[in-house]
Amino acid sequence: MGMQSVAVACGALTLCLALTTATNPGFVVRITQAGLDYAQQQGIAILEKELAQLKLPDFSGKSGKVRYSFSRLRIPSFRLPHSRITPISNVGLQVSISNAFAELNGDWRVKYRFIRGHGSFNLKVENVDMKIILRLGSDTTGRPTISTAGCSAHISKVRVRFSGKLGWLYNLFHRVIESKLRKNLESKVCDIVAKSVHNELQTYIRTLPVTARIDDKIGIDYSLVASPRATAQSLDADLKGEFYSLAHRSTVPFSPLPLAFPSDHERMVYFGASSYFFNTAGIAYHKAGALVFEITEAMIPKDAGFRLDTSVFSAFIPQLEEKYPNMPMKFRLSTPTAPFLTIGPGGISFQPIVDVQAYAILPNSKLAPLFLLSLTGNVSAVINVRSGRIVGSLDVGRIRLSLKNSAVGNFQVQFLQTILNYLTSHTLLPRLNARLNEGFRLPLPDRIQLSNILVRFHQNFLLLGADVRFQPRG
Repeated sequence: MGMQSVAVACGALTLCLALTTATNPGFVVRITQAGLDYAQQQGIAILEKELAQLKLPDFSGKSGKVRYSFSRLRIPSFRLPHSRITPISNVGLQVSISNAFAELNGDWRVKYRFIRGHGSFNLKVENVDMKIILRLGSDTTGRPTISTAGCSAHISKVRVRFSGKLGWLYNLFHRVIESKLRKNLESKVCDIVAKSVHNELQTYIRTLPVTARIDDKIGIDYSLVASPRATAQSLDADLKGEFYSLAHRSTVPFSPLPLAFPSDHERMVYFGASSYFFNTAGIAYHKAGALVFEITEAMIPKDAGFRLDTSVFSAFIPQLEEKYPNMPMKFRLSTPTAPFLTIGPGGISFQPIVDVQAYAILPNSKLAPLFLLSLTGNVSAVINVRSGRIVGSLDVGRIRLSLKNSAVGNFQVQFLQTILNYLTSHTLLPRLNARLNEGFRLPLPDRIQLSNILVRFHQNFLLLGADVRFQPRG
């Protein structure tokens, strides 16, 4: 095999290894052109303020027999009326600004032979064209980064108007002054752009949460698994999208599947939450021991028509009356394994298995185990977005019971069907839905509000779309 063939084979092998070891995201964020345009409007407004504070140094010189000096240079306004932002593959974003204009004021002094004069001047800068390249990446912690990869500014027209008794001297050296001011401005404008990107834009995007704490047990990992990808239509960010235990983080026993992200573009931003994302929540909560619930007498609604005690169940479990007459009871619900859900075009569904351990509460407050049931049923979920958080609620169909073991003899579990259905729908489900109603924070930077929410289900992931609004401070 020749050296060229070896090189080709090695290249192909490297590519295959790269493809097979690539990490699929558990969560995807897509910013469409409409979203980029909105972000550009906010950024241009900030840049205009930064440019209006631009400081130019005093300068002096000689043109022929005229000595001049310019001082106290200040810019009362800098306007960027026409701009466009476009994604650039493998780089990031390009911002193009055309026909910008500015105004500059200052003081002048001249000496021409035996004549001295001073006054003020007004400089009008027109037809300013700029091109800014923004490079997008990520740091070692998975936080997004942004930097200026290139900047060019060109000023086509500069006009100076002098005031003062010797303003006519301007005609002797105006071309030199206009040229110096134009070159100075072109250089300083790009300095301001780089400073604004570093101080304003980079600082702001670092408010995007890499981790989001949900409660005292669970967090979400929103770190980037790769640098943001720019395409012709959008900017995509692949995030880990994984729930984890704050006390002890362990490896998830399965990997995210590829997401066939649709080409929707009606909203400014889209979020793709994969089934992996939701299933890691089940694993994290299960390992943290948070999927354990107790049902006691105090939780039974007053209008239920029954009490949670052994007298209710003794009608079909005779040994209860013999061993534990008229004693209060308690149910302890737990999941032997983490619940595993599926997402498809029809929505989110899963069939959790729940162990239901019944106890009698003895007079000395100790617990006497009665029987252990296995409970399962079809559960569906409704998902929405509120205040920048994914919120939801569960609905449980008719449950199915089986007896795993009993300390009070065998009995027909179908007799418990009605009671367990009631306890599940009136005590357990409200508690779960109250927690889900609090929601999980979406990966959004500070001061972003979402509106015009869209919710759609696709194979293996949930698609959320929204328009955004930036809320300034104060």
